[in-house]
Amino acid sequence: MAEKSPRYPRDFHGHGADRPDAAWPGGARIAVSFVLNYEEGGENCLLHGDAASEAFLSEIVGAAPWPGQRHWNMESIYDYGARAGFWRLHRLFTETRVPVTVYGVATALARSPAQVEAMQEADWEIASHGLKWIDYKDHTPEDEAADMDAAIKLHTEVTGARPMGWYTGRCSVNTVALAAQRGFDWISDTYDDDLPYWIDADGRDQLIIPYTLDCNDMRFATPQGFNAGDQFFAYLRDSFDALYAEGTSGRPAMLSIGLHCRLIGRPGRVQALRKFIEYINGFEGVWCARRTDIAAHWAATHPPQRRHNWHLLGQEAFVSTFGGIFEHSPWIAEGAWALELGPAHDSAQGLHNALCRVFRAASDDQRLEVLRAHPDLAGKLAAAKRLTDESTAEQASAGLDALTDDERHQFDTQNSAYVAKHGFPFIIAVKDHDKAGILRAFERRIGNDSATEFTEACKQVERIARLRLEDME
Repeated sequence: MAEKSPRYPRDFHGHGADRPDAAWPGGARIAVSFVLNYEEGGENCLLHGDAASEAFLSEIVGAAPWPGQRHWNMESIYDYGARAGFWRLHRLFTETRVPVTVYGVATALARSPAQVEAMQEADWEIASHGLKWIDYKDHTPEDEAADMDAAIKLHTEVTGARPMGWYTGRCSVNTVALAAQRGFDWISDTYDDDLPYWIDADGRDQLIIPYTLDCNDMRFATPQGFNAGDQFFAYLRDSFDALYAEGTSGRPAMLSIGLHCRLIGRPGRVQALRKFIEYINGFEGVWCARRTDIAAHWAATHPPQRRHNWHLLGQEAFVSTFGGIFEHSPWIAEGAWALELGPAHDSAQGLHNALCRVFRAASDDQRLEVLRAHPDLAGKLAAAKRLTDESTAEQASAGLDALTDDERHQFDTQNSAYVAKHGFPFIIAVKDHDKAGILRAFERRIGNDSATEFTEACKQVERIARLRLEDME
C-alpha cells in the first residue's frame, strides 16, 4: 500500500489568467458592493457575558481588553455607531439611492429594533455577521456551529426572515465549511478574488463572494491605515478606476467596500464616502448591488460547473488515468501522485507542471528510456497498428496515416538515419505541424549534435504530454 500523498488545500489558480466575463446586468463594467457592518451591541463586553471588554476597531488604537471589567470609553465609542453613525449613513445611502448589504451581528440587531426597521424600509439586505462579534480561531467546530445556529435563530426572530448570506469575519479555519452546511446562498469569509466563485462543500455547490480588508474603513483604526478621509477616498477611487478600466477591456469585476457605523459614520470621515458615491455616479456602466443580487446573478449566469478533482485521485486511479501521458512511462505519473498536489493542479496546465517535475528530476538514463519508448513517425509499429491510442491519433492528425509511397520512403530513411546518429527516435509534437513541416524539422535537426537533440527531444516529449492533457480537459 502506497503512503498517502501530500495534498495542499489552498487554491492559487482561481479563475486563472483569463477570468470569466461577469456579464453584469445591463453590460455594466463593474459591480460595486457597499457593506455596512452592524456590530454595535454585539462586541465583547461583560454585559454580553464575555470575560473582558472589546479591544478591536475603535478610536482607541492599540486598546487592550480589560479582563473582568467594563470599559466605559470603549462601550461609549460603540454606542456612537448605533446612536449617530448608523443614522448618518442611513441618510446618505437612502438619499443617493445606493443599495446596501448589512453584515448584522445577531445580538447587535436584537438590541437595535429601530435600526433594523430602517434597514428593512430601505430594502437593505441583512446578512448574518454571527451571533456575537468575537474571535473564533480557538473555538471547537462544535462550539462555533452552535453559535451559528443560535445566530440564525435569533436573526430570524429579529428580522422575520432567515439570513441567506454569511460573514463571520473573525473566523476559524472551519467557518466556511460550517456555514456551507447551513445552506446559505453566499458566504463572504474569504478575501481571495475580485469575482464570486463556487466551491465544492462536501458535495454541495457553495457560492463564495469574496470580501475586502483593504477597501475598508477598519483601516482608520489600525496601524499604517487611513488617517484622513481624503486617504480613504483616494484609495477607493483608485481601486474603482483600476477595476473599471479592466471592465472596459472586457473583464468586469467586483469592488467590495467595507464600512462600520462607528468609523465611517463620524463627521470627519463620512464626506469621503459621499465624495466616492458622487464620483462613481459620474460613470456609465456601474452596477451598485446588494450581495444577494450579485449572488442571484452569478448563479443564473455562471452556474456551478464540476471541475476535475485530479489531485484527490488515489494512486491506482491517478496512474491509470495519467500513466500514458508520457509514452509507456507510468513511473512519471507515480512520481507526480506523490508530490504535494492541490486544486491548482486540476487542469492541463497544473498537472503538466507536476508530471514534468518528475521527468526533469529523472536521470539522463531514465529520460533516455522515455525517449526510446516513443515510436518512429510513420514507422513499422504504425503500419502494424501497434501504436498507443494517443500516438495513433497524434500521427493521424498530421496525416501520417495516409502517406504516399514516396513520403513513406522519406520517413523511413530519415528515421533510420536519425536513430543511427542519436540513439533514440525523432520526436516532435506532430499536432503542432503538418507533414511538410515535420519533414523540414527532420532535415534541420538531424544535423544537430546528440546533446542538443536530447534536450530538444525532451522538450518535445513535454509538449506532447501537454497536448494529451489538454485533450482530457
